[in-house]
Amino acid sequence: MKMLDNANTQEHYDLVVVGSGAAGLTAAATAAEAGLSVLVAEKSSLLGGTSAISGGMLWVVDNPYARQGGFNDSTEAGRTYVEAVARGRGRAELLDAALKHGADMLTFLDEKLGVKFLFLDNFPDYRMDLPGSVSGGRTIEPELFNYREALGDLAEHVRTDGRHPYTMQEYETWGAFTRFPWDELNRRVAEGFAAKGHALVSMLLAACVDKGVHFAVDARVQRLESTAERITGVVIDDTVIAADAVMLATGGFEWDHALADSMLASRLYTMCSPPSNTGDGLKMAQRVGGATRGTREAWWAPMSLTGGTRDGQPIGSLLRFERQGPGSIMVNRHGRRFANESQNYNDLARALQSWDSPNNTTLNTPAHVVFDQSYLERYGILDHRVGQPTPDYLIEADTLEELADKIGVPAANLTATVERFNDMALKGRDEDFGRGESAYDRYWGDDASEWPNPSLGPLQYGPYYALEVLNGAFGTCGGVATDGNAQVMDVDGNPIPGLFAAGNVAESPYAAGYPGAGATLGPLMTMAYQAGRTIVANYARV
Repeated sequence: MKMLDNANTQEHYDLVVVGSGAAGLTAAATAAEAGLSVLVAEKSSLLGGTSAISGGMLWVVDNPYARQGGFNDSTEAGRTYVEAVARGRGRAELLDAALKHGADMLTFLDEKLGVKFLFLDNFPDYRMDLPGSVSGGRTIEPELFNYREALGDLAEHVRTDGRHPYTMQEYETWGAFTRFPWDELNRRVAEGFAAKGHALVSMLLAACVDKGVHFAVDARVQRLESTAERITGVVIDDTVIAADAVMLATGGFEWDHALADSMLASRLYTMCSPPSNTGDGLKMAQRVGGATRGTREAWWAPMSLTGGTRDGQPIGSLLRFERQGPGSIMVNRHGRRFANESQNYNDLARALQSWDSPNNTTLNTPAHVVFDQSYLERYGILDHRVGQPTPDYLIEADTLEELADKIGVPAANLTATVERFNDMALKGRDEDFGRGESAYDRYWGDDASEWPNPSLGPLQYGPYYALEVLNGAFGTCGGVATDGNAQVMDVDGNPIPGLFAAGNVAESPYAAGYPGAGATLGPLMTMAYQAGRTIVANYARV
C-alpha cells in the first residue's frame, strides 16, 4: 500500500472507501465536506477506475441545468420512461432514490465541491419511442479541466484512456474525426487539460484533496472486519484499519472470467474497463451476508479488438460512429443486415447475443461492420485514415464478393444486402430497420453528408472493408443489493450496519435499462451521494 500524500496510515477513519471511481470519490467528498476523516483505498496503481475512461456524462432527470434552460421535465416522466426501458425489472426503492436525489447531487457537486458541467440541451434519450422520453435536457458532461494544474503531483496517479480532450458540445460542431482541429487538441494535451471521464474524476479528486481525503494506491482490501453487530473496518496488506463505515465502490466483476461466465446472461467477449475489476467488493459483501441482485446484466456494447491494451491486458474498442455514420452497415453470419446499426449500443449489443435454437448456434455472430473506400476517405475508421497501411484488424478486398469470401458469408447475400441498402440510402429511408428515423439515430449521423438522411449513405466503390464486431461491455451493472440510502442489505432484506455500496459493484437503480447517455454515472453518483449523506448523519461526531 502506498499513501499518496506521504501521510502515515491512521489506525481509524470515519469512512474507508474501497475503490476510486466516481462513486467512491463522490461518497468520499460528501463525507469529508462534513468534516469526517476519509481514506480512499485503490487496488490498482491508478486512481479513477472505470469512470476515468468513460464518456463522463451524467443522465439526471429534471436536473438544475435543464431547469435553468427552461426545459419542462419531471421525475414522474423520468420514472415512466425508465420503467419502460428497464421492462419493469427494477426495484422501486432504488429507482425512486436515484430520481428524487439526482438534482440535489448535482447541486452539491457544483456548490460544495466545485465540479462543473456543461448542459447538452439536444442530446436525445436512447429510446425516443417509449413514453416519458425527451429529445434533450437530461444529459450533462464535465467541463474541460486542467488536471495537471489542479492536482500537481497527484495528476500522475490518475487513470486516462489516452483520448484527446474535447467535449461532446465540440463534437457536435466538428462532426467526424477527420474534421477535428488536431493541433488545438494536441495543445490541450500538452497544457494538461482533461475531458470526459478523465475530467470528471480529476475534479472529484481535486475536491477530495481540498476536503482532506487521504488516498492509497496498490492497496487491495483483502476483507472486511466485522463483529456480530456491524462492519468495523477493513484489512489491507494484513493491516487492520478500523472504520465507522465502509463504502464499497470497487467496480464490476467483468474481469473475473469464471464469475462473469457463471452469472451474466450472455457471454462477454471483450471489455474496455480496467482489468482490476474482478468483483472484489461483491465477494467481500457476500462473505458478510450481503445479498446480490441484477447480476445477469452488463452495460453491453458492440466492440472490436483493435490491438488496444489496458494495464497490459487486451481491451475492446467501442464502435459508435463506425456503425452509425452514413455509408457503413453491419451484417451477420449470413451476410445480411439484422438490426438498426444506429441505435444505442446497449440495445444493439443484445442483437449480438441472439441464439438460433433450431440450429444450436449463434443467430447473428460472427458479425461485421462493412464499409467502402468512400467511407474511409470521408471519415476514417477508428484511428485509421485513408492513405495509411491497412491495419490488421481490418479485412480488405477489391470487391464485395471477395470480401464475403474472406469473412465467411454468402457472396450473393452480401451483394444483395448492399444493393438494397444503397437503394434505401439514396431515398433516405430504411424500410427494413428504421435506421435514421429517431432523433438519437440522426444525432450520431452526419448532417453535412450529401444524402437525404444523415444516418444513411450508400457504399459506392472499392476497396471494401470489414471489421469484426463482438459482444462487449463497459462493465457489469449488477451486484450487491442496497436500499435507497446505498446501505448494503443482507439476504433477509435488512441493512448491514456500517456497510454501503454504489457503482458497478452494486445493483443498478435502472436494472437492465439504459435510458440515455450518462445512465451509468448519473444514478451511481446519486446513490454514492446518498451514502455519503447517510454516513454523515449516522457517524459524524458531534
